Formats: sequence, C-alpha cells, structure tokens
Amino acid sequence: MGIFDRFKSNKAAQEKTRDMSDAAERRINEKTGNKYESQVDSGQQQLHERMGMDEDRPENPK
Repeated sequence: MGIFDRFKSNKAAQEKTRDMSDAAERRINEKTGNKYESQVDSGQQQLHERMGMDEDRPENPK
C-alpha cells in the first residue's frame, strides 16, 4: 500500500489537506485582489482530483 493509497483512505488527512488548501486559496486571492481567482480555483480543483479527495463536502463561503 503506497502513501497515496493510505491518504485516500484517511478522511482526517483529507479534511486537513482540504482546510489547508482552502486557506491557501483565500490567502492567494487576498494577496492578488482576486485577480487570478478562476485560475486559483481551477488549480485547487485539480489538486483535489489528483489527490483523490471526495468532493462531497459543501464549499465554504469565501
């Protein structure tokens, strides 16, 4: 079992990663004045897909 397989089965790690990703997204959008909001959102979605994180959690308001 590889590290990514263990990550995919560990919901707590996924939740922590998602929280960190959301915080990074907010910080980047704050620093850039939301100029690159769509690109940041797209990158975050790609990260979640590649990490195999479930997208069943509702989005946090920004």
